[in-house]
Amino acid sequence: MTRCPACGGENLDGARFCSHCGRPLAQVRQPADEAERRLVTVLFADITGSTPLGEELDPEDLKDVLGAYAEAMREEIEAEGGTVEKFIGDAVMAAFGVPLAHEDDAARAVRAALRMRARLERLNDELELRHGVRLAMRTGINTGEVVATTSARPDAGRIAGDAVNAAARLEPNAAPGQILVSERTARSARGFRFRDVGSLAVKGKAQPIPTVELVDDEPAAHPGPQHRGVPGLRAPMVGRDHELELLRSLYGRLASSGRP
Repeated sequence: MTRCPACGGENLDGARFCSHCGRPLAQVRQPADEAERRLVTVLFADITGSTPLGEELDPEDLKDVLGAYAEAMREEIEAEGGTVEKFIGDAVMAAFGVPLAHEDDAARAVRAALRMRARLERLNDELELRHGVRLAMRTGINTGEVVATTSARPDAGRIAGDAVNAAARLEPNAAPGQILVSERTARSARGFRFRDVGSLAVKGKAQPIPTVELVDDEPAAHPGPQHRGVPGLRAPMVGRDHELELLRSLYGRLASSGRP
């Protein structure tokens, strides 16, 4: 027999709840979160001048403004396959590469930053009509290794590591409307134009962070085709002549018939 620690009642062995008071007889062990090392790209974005904004607006209006901003930024981040880690006041942190990893996570993060900037311009037109305010945003992006909790709850933080700290430090160094990108991210993200800004000495980092500014102002909603591989290098198929000929034959037949 098992005695209930709450009421002292006796219960059959193996019972999970007390038959007298209903209290659990033993805490059910939750499965531990699964953690692994991941290469991710982290994006931090923050509204500038939010303190004066809070003084200017009624609390309900401020809540409406920040809520519209958060929802718009979430949509643009998720449209590029990113995960919103958390909102901290008027700041948003997003990760690209967890829980799902893509070979172009760095490019996805940079495209998301462009989408967010363009979306904010459209959102500002609405906010100006409704509340008479316009928002300005600064953004920092960095790529690096982290420990990622792949099975974390949606409302819990998934990643931890110096890559997160570096992205968080880049963001305050950006001017309103500016997107600062670490050199490592820029090397992994093709199809964008960057301007070198040198190495930034940031608070809490012993070594300066080599940084560039994203200057590509082209709309990011419909990016052009992304080419795989290393530019200038070509790796032909070897020993697959028969298979390639079969594929070409099948493709030709399907293309001519128009039926898959």
